[in-house]
Amino acid sequence: MIGPYKRSKFLAEQVAIEAAQTGMHVVVVNPTTPVGERDLKPTPTGRIIVDFLKKKFPAYVDTGLNLVDATECARGHIAALEKGRSGERYILGGENLTLKQILDRLATYTGLPSPTLRVPHFVALGAAVVDELWTGRIRGKEPRATVDAVRMGRKKMFVTSTKAETELGWKVVPVDGALRRAVDWYRVHGYA
Repeated sequence: MIGPYKRSKFLAEQVAIEAAQTGMHVVVVNPTTPVGERDLKPTPTGRIIVDFLKKKFPAYVDTGLNLVDATECARGHIAALEKGRSGERYILGGENLTLKQILDRLATYTGLPSPTLRVPHFVALGAAVVDELWTGRIRGKEPRATVDAVRMGRKKMFVTSTKAETELGWKVVPVDGALRRAVDWYRVHGYA
């Protein structure tokens, strides 16, 4: 588990599974990378979109994510409540996309250029170290790139939702609508 956030989620899941083993009705859902409108903070996924809209995405690394429509993800939670088996985990995923594919789709929706410069992970890691130090510690703001995020990015986080499809009736839908809704929402609400 890379970073305290991921570790905390894993440990919480273990507690939930242990509770199921003692007889409690517990169903675990593992949403992949939700995307959509109303991402107020924004989350790291939303930050990708906002940075793209602000033209603060000069380069990309070779990584990949499984993006899931946040609205569909909410429906998946309800399906897990109604149909899930106690003690089981279900991945609520969508499309496996490289970061470059995500940026290219955002370019198509917005008319903005997609970055063409791919940087090696060690360069991104160096930039993250500097960003955490300068932006995070010295300026007291949230860094755009964190060491943990770059470390996670070394691996494409592609998954399958076959179990959720079979047992919950989960349907993997294209993420284009969610990306478009997110772009529109961020623009309307002054994020970009």
